[in-house]
Amino acid sequence: MERREEKTDWLIVFLYIVFIIFGWLNIYASSTKDVEASIFNIDSNSGRQFIFMVASVLIGLTINSLNTKLIEFFSYFAYGGTILLLLLVLIVGHKVNGARSWFNIGPFGIQPAEFAKVTTTMALAQYMSSIHFNIRRMSSQLIVGGIIGLPVFLILLQPDAGTALVFSVFLLVFFREGLSYIYLVLIFLVVLFSILAIRVNNVLVIISIVALTFSSCYFIFKLKHILAHVVIGLSLIFLVSSVSYVIDNVLKPHQRERIYGLFEQDNYTREHNWNTTQSKIAIGSGGFMGKGFMKGTQTKYDFVPQQTTDFIFCTVGEEHGWLGSVIFLILMWVFLAQIIYVSENAKSSYARVFGYSTAAIIFFHVAVNISMTIGLAPVIGIPLPFISYGGSSLISFTVMIAILLNLYSNRTNVFSSPRY
Repeated sequence: MERREEKTDWLIVFLYIVFIIFGWLNIYASSTKDVEASIFNIDSNSGRQFIFMVASVLIGLTINSLNTKLIEFFSYFAYGGTILLLLLVLIVGHKVNGARSWFNIGPFGIQPAEFAKVTTTMALAQYMSSIHFNIRRMSSQLIVGGIIGLPVFLILLQPDAGTALVFSVFLLVFFREGLSYIYLVLIFLVVLFSILAIRVNNVLVIISIVALTFSSCYFIFKLKHILAHVVIGLSLIFLVSSVSYVIDNVLKPHQRERIYGLFEQDNYTREHNWNTTQSKIAIGSGGFMGKGFMKGTQTKYDFVPQQTTDFIFCTVGEEHGWLGSVIFLILMWVFLAQIIYVSENAKSSYARVFGYSTAAIIFFHVAVNISMTIGLAPVIGIPLPFISYGGSSLISFTVMIAILLNLYSNRTNVFSSPRY
């Protein structure tokens, strides 16, 4: 019988364990006012998070023991299953904070959108590792766009704009797989001028768009035809001109307040940014070394809303200070760097695409979550990976890591990229 060679990346495993334990302790510290209260009490967030941790580890071990080919084979089936769950949650789901995103099972809730990140990653990896895929072909771009667009559309119907926005990071994976840098430049221009459209007069924005578009078409895109200039220029003008309309007429009041509050528009003062204001106070009060474990008054006594979920980083900053926050970020950076290293050393296209997608999703969550707690991004309600309270989030990130470790541990048994 052929001997299977396996190798586990223990650095990823070690950092994963450090993160979930660190998150568990911070959930306990931010939600427990009585120092005598048990961290294992299942009626508390820390007790329920412990159950989620045990379940996540067991699920991760199970996935890591599966045959790699089996994971790849069931990628489309898993994707289809979460699409059905996203449809079902719109009909019978429980509404939380205005979004019908949850299934209630006893005292626990399940959020299908979190698992959709995993299965969409699997489906993309499966398709992008096939012989039919070529990122530079329009047909391939349309198919990957459809794979991403379907769950995004269903998540927006809940509505949950924050979770839907996470799926945009798959663009980073496409660039790694050979997508032209022209798309990256266009995306940058759209983002840049959309921000300017909020900050300054739209007429000035449109004029600057036209000028920059013409120069970029000539010097960067090497498009000499006037039609190309006109099409790109008009497209950018249309997108940017619609920013204010979308914010004022499509977004909900609290979403509009968060965006305008971030840019201090229309006298959106501190009262419209209560969460962010209290978050910055909590983090700043931690100083260099922090107040110490279980001694954070700002988060412990509910000055910061959602302190165990979206704003868990406030507890990190307040109790562990600048030093603890920096150490956490360094460890997270090492974690992401190791995931990329594993992805680059993969022997199959499936493993490489899945690994880069995992790194991109985790990076987006970390960057946006921390940015919104310190006022650099609007509050969109996404968790800090492995740290925030929540079973669906922890399990979904664990499944990603477990699949990646499975693919990596069996890489010596794969001699060529799978092509179907």
